[in-house]
Amino acid sequence: MYKASNQAGQQHGYIRTSELSDRKKYRRVLKAVSAGELVKVRHGVYAPPEELLSNMVDVESIVPGGVVCLYNAWAYYGLTTVSPPEFCIAISAKRKVSLQTPFPIKLFYWKDDNLKFGIIEVKVSNYKVHMTDLERSVCDAVKYRNKIGHALCSEIIRNYTKRTDHNLSRLSEYAKILRVEKKMKEYITITLGE
Repeated sequence: MYKASNQAGQQHGYIRTSELSDRKKYRRVLKAVSAGELVKVRHGVYAPPEELLSNMVDVESIVPGGVVCLYNAWAYYGLTTVSPPEFCIAISAKRKVSLQTPFPIKLFYWKDDNLKFGIIEVKVSNYKVHMTDLERSVCDAVKYRNKIGHALCSEIIRNYTKRTDHNLSRLSEYAKILRVEKKMKEYITITLGE
């Protein structure tokens, strides 16, 4: 029996109906959805259920132009042992995005200026995604400290300072831009004094 989910594996974990060559394949995809072999990610995009459990999803196909941030970035850089509760994706505050996906996604609406620095492209679970870089991720922890809790923020900064690849001048530059420079200095001073 033809399994549509096999085709998904050949297309980076998902199937776009716009890329199917004929109606027969399209009907097979719909049958696979009915059988539970595939789930609808968004209009015209389907994926096997096991992809939902992987460490990363194809962010670009779900939220074009989205930037992976916060919990997912902290986990990626090994700054915390806290598992991401959902996929944290930043987009422009001016955008309106309708999410019709079984993936647990939380959108963060950032000013356009905040989407212009500290963002890199990384490969995670065979997907190329835009993600906040190491220093930007730490600054975001300080910025969102009241929402994530001071204990998690402290853990992130403590693990950051233990890394040999940390860049305190870049961290300070980003902290200035995000207006968390004073708080960042407090956290760094406490952490380095431990």
